Amino acid sequence: MTKRFLLGLCLVLGLVTGAQASGGGAPLDKFPTERVTNLPALQNGARLFVNYCQNCHSANYMRYNRMRDIGLTDEQIKNNLMFAGKKVGDTMTVTLDPVQGKDFFGAAPPDLTVIARSRAGNGGSGADYLYTYMRTFYRDSGTATGWNNLVFPSVAMPNVLWELQGQQGAVFETEKDPHDPAKTHAVFKGFQPLTEGKLSTAEYNEAVADLVAFMQWMAEPHQSQRVRLGVFVLLFLALFTLIAWRLNAAYWKDIK
Repeated sequence: MTKRFLLGLCLVLGLVTGAQASGGGAPLDKFPTERVTNLPALQNGARLFVNYCQNCHSANYMRYNRMRDIGLTDEQIKNNLMFAGKKVGDTMTVTLDPVQGKDFFGAAPPDLTVIARSRAGNGGSGADYLYTYMRTFYRDSGTATGWNNLVFPSVAMPNVLWELQGQQGAVFETEKDPHDPAKTHAVFKGFQPLTEGKLSTAEYNEAVADLVAFMQWMAEPHQSQRVRLGVFVLLFLALFTLIAWRLNAAYWKDIK
């Protein structure tokens, strides 16, 4: 009975996590993972984060001085990434009151320190989710903000990067339900451009990739070191296994 309960619980949690990561069925685009180790990309992502995301979203578990790890000096951090007279050792908080945020958007904007990890699931990594999410906003006059999102339907957040991306509309077609011909549902067919942005589509995709790379790094600053250490540990274990196997053979050869 206990085993069945645990198995059922794991199944439910897996389904929930997968639904969150895949946006309720929307396929996720693959995030270019090589950008997480690219210092210029991380620095550009940090700039985009503080200018476009940190107006509403905090990163309470990250300190500004931690960005020394991506090649920035304290002077660069102060001049380009900090506002409102904060100190380099301060955490990346915002002045927006959570109550006001809930009044404005219907829900308080979440902290983004580990959002790239919390959105991971069966549908893809958290970086895949964010990379797709930030590129699939579209105009929708039926929502309070005038925006909607393909990955997160009825999202309360507007497209804060619309000046860079431009505005786009979503094209849906009504199709019959293959399981019940009496029912119909809207099927997404693509986006249509409405206004041009400051960046081309390719440039915008690269900018979003930089932003997501920074958020991925912020969620686990030691990720690169952990991966490198893991490689050395596996090599050591492989070598130790070989040595142990040969010692074992040499010890027992006379006994046999």
